[in-house]
Parts: sequence; structure tokens; C-alpha cells
Amino acid sequence: MILNTYEAAATLTVGTDAFRNERQNVSSRNRVMRGVAIVGGNAINEAEIGIYIEDYFVGNFRNTLNGAVQVRANQDIFPVGPYAIPAGSKISGIVNVAPTVSPLVIQIH
Repeated sequence: MILNTYEAAATLTVGTDAFRNERQNVSSRNRVMRGVAIVGGNAINEAEIGIYIEDYFVGNFRNTLNGAVQVRANQDIFPVGPYAIPAGSKISGIVNVAPTVSPLVIQIH
């Protein structure tokens, strides 16, 4: 796993970077993105996060489970790429549609 964050709904307002407080959003090593997982929220497909590598748009992803849950390895990880993430490049998760009540777990694999 490249990056994992657990964010309260109150902090995930539209336009906010969900990875803003994560140390691993930038690394001194080359990385490869192969999957994205978003779970939590009040309802399935309630929240939407846009994933970026620097200014390269990877895609928009919605939450697949609701409530205070954990990512299920073979069910919730949406395969992408593979996308090369050069050393020093920032990964961003910009909130397009904010969750209403429950927190989100967002993972980059």
C-alpha cells in the first residue's frame, strides 16, 4: 500500500485534498499506483474523490461501502494503471462530492 488515510466527513469539504496531512503523499522513492479504494460515508456512491499524480488526472472514484468499515482486499480495490509515480511527486485526492456524515477510508495501492 502506498498511502492510507482515515478522514472525518467534517474535514472533507469540496475542493479539499484528502491527503493533505499524510506524510506519504510525497516520497523520495519511485512508486507505482495499481489500485484505489474508497470506503465509508453514509451511503454507497455518496462521496467522490479525484486522484491526481502531480497535475496528471488518474480518475474520479466513489465509495463502495458505507459506514465505519475497512477496505476488503479483493473487493474494494479498483484496479488502475499501472501509473509510475516518480520520486518527489505528490499524490492528491481532491474531494469532488463530500460525504455527509460518516468518515472515509481512502487507500492508494
